[in-house]
Amino acid sequence: MRRLSEALYLLAITLWVGGMWAIGYLAAPVLFASLGDRQLAGMVAGKLFALIGWVGLGSAAWLVIFLGARWGGQVVKRAVFWLVVLMALMTAASQFGIQPLMAQLKLDAMPREVMESVLRDRFAAWHGISSILYLVQSLLGLWLVIWSGRGLK
Repeated sequence: MRRLSEALYLLAITLWVGGMWAIGYLAAPVLFASLGDRQLAGMVAGKLFALIGWVGLGSAAWLVIFLGARWGGQVVKRAVFWLVVLMALMTAASQFGIQPLMAQLKLDAMPREVMESVLRDRFAAWHGISSILYLVQSLLGLWLVIWSGRGLK
């Protein structure tokens, strides 16, 4: 059972961080470069970001459970635990704060595209905040991959 839980620990990190990098730095740029319609590309990319957000929250839940079971009360002294918690908080902020706000701005701009409306500056600002948050989370994810062995020792 121990080997299975350790394998699931590593799989959760791989799925979460690998998915973030694949969607954010491969799939989304290809969508915008390949599709002629930026609005369609944005909609598809948004769905992919939402999906990886849910994967991240599920992975973080498992990682916290695994690390808590492995280390008990000492888990709060482990940097890898705090890295997972920080990434989970950033994911939750994006999933439940920024993404719904951006979706509402798009709805409020209807029937025009948000970037052609008076809400353009607000949307661009929130998109920039979201992008910075995603970049920071992606870099923390690399750190988590590098430190993944610390959660097993």
